[in-house]
Amino acid sequence: EQKARLEARLRDPRKCWKFNPEDLKEREAWDDYVTAYEDALAKCSTEYAPWHIIPANRKWYRNLVVAELLADTLEAMDPRWPAPACDLSGIEVT
Repeated sequence: EQKARLEARLRDPRKCWKFNPEDLKEREAWDDYVTAYEDALAKCSTEYAPWHIIPANRKWYRNLVVAELLADTLEAMDPRWPAPACDLSGIEVT
């Protein structure tokens, strides 16, 4: 995926401005990045605060997955409006 993205930056005149030769150096460390990413997921994801892997190569799909995840999480939380801090009966705004 990363290789395809870099190649597209070189070929597409609309994307070539994004290309930086330093990206090729960073690509050499790709396996190290993947290992660190997998370690972070394995050590930080809990039942209470899980990590979710969201495919991000298609923005519309990424947005759909995130929206569904948020909607499901909020529904499970069943949030409620907080009670007023004081008795509001008898208060009139003039």
